[in-house]
Amino acid sequence: MRRRLFALLAAPLFAAPLSTSAQTPAAIDSIVERALKTFGNQGAAIAVVKDGKVVVARGYGVKKLGAPDKVGPDTRFGIASNTKAFTATALGMLVEEGKLEWDAPVIRYLPDFAMYDPFVTREITIRDLLVHRSGLGLGAGDLLWWPASTYDRKEIMRRLRFIKPATSFRTAYAYDNVLYLVAGEVIERISGRSWEQFVQERILARVGMAASTVRHSDAAGVDDVATTHAEVDGAVRVIAPMVSDNTNPAGGINAGARDIAKWLQVQLDSGRLADGSRLVSTRTAREIWTGVTPMGTAPAPAEIAPLSKQFNLYALGFQTNDFRGRNMLWHTGGLPGYLSFLAFIPEARVGVAVLTNTETPMFSALGWSLLDYALGTRPPWDFVGGYAALNQRQKAATAAARGATAAGRDSLSKPSLALSKYAGVYEDAWYGEVRVTMANGRLRMALAHTPQLQGELVHWQHDTFLARWDDREMRADAFVTFQLNADGSIDQVKLVAADPDTDFSFDFQDLLLKPKPAR
Repeated sequence: MRRRLFALLAAPLFAAPLSTSAQTPAAIDSIVERALKTFGNQGAAIAVVKDGKVVVARGYGVKKLGAPDKVGPDTRFGIASNTKAFTATALGMLVEEGKLEWDAPVIRYLPDFAMYDPFVTREITIRDLLVHRSGLGLGAGDLLWWPASTYDRKEIMRRLRFIKPATSFRTAYAYDNVLYLVAGEVIERISGRSWEQFVQERILARVGMAASTVRHSDAAGVDDVATTHAEVDGAVRVIAPMVSDNTNPAGGINAGARDIAKWLQVQLDSGRLADGSRLVSTRTAREIWTGVTPMGTAPAPAEIAPLSKQFNLYALGFQTNDFRGRNMLWHTGGLPGYLSFLAFIPEARVGVAVLTNTETPMFSALGWSLLDYALGTRPPWDFVGGYAALNQRQKAATAAARGATAAGRDSLSKPSLALSKYAGVYEDAWYGEVRVTMANGRLRMALAHTPQLQGELVHWQHDTFLARWDDREMRADAFVTFQLNADGSIDQVKLVAADPDTDFSFDFQDLLLKPKPAR
């Protein structure tokens, strides 16, 4: 996700025959096989493009743990947030047609759109929807769609007006997904086609990405689809994929190695298609690649030192910074059981992509290793070993944090109230209802619009309970703290993720639950 503009290539890049397994350079096979073994991934799809030619686009490993089916060149993986560049491209096409302006206010096209601050509502532009500087906090509003909720896109967009900002408008970077949902609504309103129709017909079909699809729900298909895996309770296993289509504009595309290689070719030729026509103009490609929001340049950990940056910006669906002294565009993506990496360096005419079906750091380790290979870096950095060491160090730090949390618990404390007194219906301004019930001497919590987020409230200490969700694949248990009034009634309830490894899209910390008045 970041970017910046580099010199655009004048010479067109043309599609070349895909490399077969037998033609794959031995060095690439060695890099991929080591990465798979080091991190224990089930499968991966990779693409390497250089000088307009596809060096390799193929699969490795298996689609499903314990099953023999191999990953092929068209086996689909959820590319998650690498979808964002497709949404930015769709908007760019509408700008070229004179139907949109990058810096026009969103309310010109969606009069019913509103943010919490009326000033932001008036000033936020189409460009702002894509660059993570709206003032929303990290992942703010994600609980409206993740895990799968009962809200549709229009209701999710309507509820954004109730989410308080974390920073001032355009002053800080904080990654969000919900404004890409709004971008999808703009595309539908202006084009008369759903985001899915527009992207499938006007982007994927023209690029030649014939095997790719545009819906999260396609990950549940039974044809050439990689099965999702993750570590749950200490063991890697098959997990359920994300199947809610609410945020397809932020992460819904599914693709394989062959198709993602074609997308890299179009990017490296600044929007030119294989037949010489254009998906977007050079000018629009420049807009999409140009960095907007500063992201910071803290040094990289020693294990992956070459990833330290001199500049670091988010553009329109890409991140841009320097790598090996060159300007680079790249992004990563993550969904339950799917991780993806895509990077390209226009001035070097190289690009790589990695799609995986197991949640480990392999996607990044392999992505940077392949980029070093494509650049001919000598000597290359050992990103596989570096990420493996960094992963172990981070696991130790996480274990220490968990230990500190457990050690700080006052296990002898008791709740202030009888358990039944905590039961009731609570409401958050932007999320909606959360219910606490009492049955068989135990408390349970259910987020009313998120069927997967329901579970037992286990007393932790004082008036704090641990919400232990029934669906253990959530990996997102939360501390729930009841705050009392002087008369012993409940004033408000706050939640926070109980584990430091919890995905940021579980934005429990943004909830402020109040008892819902009886009617």
